[in-house]
Amino acid sequence: MNDFSFQFAYRVGVADINYGGHVANSAVLNFFQDARIAYLAGLGPYSEIDLGGCGLIMPEAHVFYRKEMFHGDQLNIGVKSRDLKRSSWMMEYRIERGAELTAEGETPLICFNYQTRKPCRIPPDFRATLIAFEEL
Repeated sequence: MNDFSFQFAYRVGVADINYGGHVANSAVLNFFQDARIAYLAGLGPYSEIDLGGCGLIMPEAHVFYRKEMFHGDQLNIGVKSRDLKRSSWMMEYRIERGAELTAEGETPLICFNYQTRKPCRIPPDFRATLIAFEEL
């Protein structure tokens, strides 16, 4: 997990479990979102709806399930950003239980102006913060 710039602790709750007795596929996307929200807040006064002039949309998500996760598991979720472009970047995730990899994935994020309903450039202050934090 050393190559991840941000880490987020999460304990699996009963609402995360499906009828098979393990974490539901959809719950892993929620884990990514919780970690992403904490990552953005850790960079400053940022959120998915306000990066300093625009918000975010996520056009797709890729999840790779490696091991089952269960109710009560203490997870560590690593988050990092890469591939910074004019209006978008890639966010990468890694979920571990102890030293065991349980899931990983990535989500492209696009800056989006919710008033005009169109993509927009990454706000300059957020871009500078992201570059400094990730050493891009």
